[in-house]
Amino acid sequence: MITYLVNRDGGAPSVLRDAGTGVVWFVVGLLLIWALPDAGITWWGADTGATTVSLLVMGLGCAASAVRRIAVPAGLLVGTAALVAGPVLGGRTEIGTVLVFTDLLYCAVVFPPRRTARAVAVAAGGVATVLGVAALLVAGTRTGTYAVLNLTLVAGLPLVWGLEVRRFRDLAAVERERAVAVERTAARERDAAVAAERARMARDLHDVVAGRLSAIALQSEAALQPGADPALVRRVLRTVRSSGVAALGEMRTMIGLLRDDDTADPPGAPARLSEVDTLLDEARSAGLSPVLRDGRGAAPLPAPVDLAGYRIVQESLTNAAKHAPGSDVAVRLAVTPDTPRRLLVEVRNGPGRRPAAGPGLHGGTGLDGLRERARAIGGTLDAGPDDDGWLVRADLPLGPAEVER
Repeated sequence: MITYLVNRDGGAPSVLRDAGTGVVWFVVGLLLIWALPDAGITWWGADTGATTVSLLVMGLGCAASAVRRIAVPAGLLVGTAALVAGPVLGGRTEIGTVLVFTDLLYCAVVFPPRRTARAVAVAAGGVATVLGVAALLVAGTRTGTYAVLNLTLVAGLPLVWGLEVRRFRDLAAVERERAVAVERTAARERDAAVAAERARMARDLHDVVAGRLSAIALQSEAALQPGADPALVRRVLRTVRSSGVAALGEMRTMIGLLRDDDTADPPGAPARLSEVDTLLDEARSAGLSPVLRDGRGAAPLPAPVDLAGYRIVQESLTNAAKHAPGSDVAVRLAVTPDTPRRLLVEVRNGPGRRPAAGPGLHGGTGLDGLRERARAIGGTLDAGPDDDGWLVRADLPLGPAEVER
């Protein structure tokens, strides 16, 4: 309990503040004696006003205020002893003693741990109830009623007030903890969003850099074959240059999107399936034999679907050039007539006609990136063996779809 209150109220400085509160209570008690000398409670004997004993008892109760927060039970016991000592030792209780007792009782249910506060409230309420019932039975209805009212003011009011303050403080603590939890959850969500954005950036970088550079490496390898036709070499070099320029343009677009200042270059248009013929030309330069069956129709596709379809075809052709060099590749694009309408993308390659490319061109996360890209727009993507070749099949919705979070 002491550790709890020292941490909460500052230790020694709180003792000094509470000792000052005790001094204030004692001064208030003296002012009441001076202004209202008949306001004290005389229990027996003649009313002679304040006595030395009653002043000492009031001073004892006020001294207990010094520990009303760092040693709550001890302070309340001293205040109770002062309240009882007045009638027992001198037959008189000063109003200042009663006031300081109510303050100590209030502090006893506000500051200590919940279990201690509950025990104090139950004990004080029980004692007040017993005294009230005894007053009604012994002193009669009129006097007993006054006694009950006095007990209510001295014990009941501080208890109820302190318990309400304690309840609101506990509610405030719960709300603070809830706010901290919400902030932590928001921070985790922000971190997750950042991680997801980094994953998307990595996927896009893979699409732009890995796909283009892999095609450039494969085309360069074809041009370096011994005895290569000079016309073929020139065609390959033109394709390599075209792929390099396209990669630079897409990288510039991504960098422009990532910048947040006014000096950023205006981003270029994203890649679309309308540029699929360029991908097929690059595939031919890499030694593949691609055939396109385009059943998309004239209606424009949603931009996310258009970009995803382009990336799926690009990555599939790059993988075919890596793992099945010289193979026949069938690319099929179709829009289903049913509702909801969907774009179907199929890239099927047969077995390679020559050994796969050398070290450094195998492995990666291309298919995983394609699956994430399809899932991000509400679609699906499957890839796996197909007879003696490989099939990549994507089903992308054209209507509104719930984007995966």
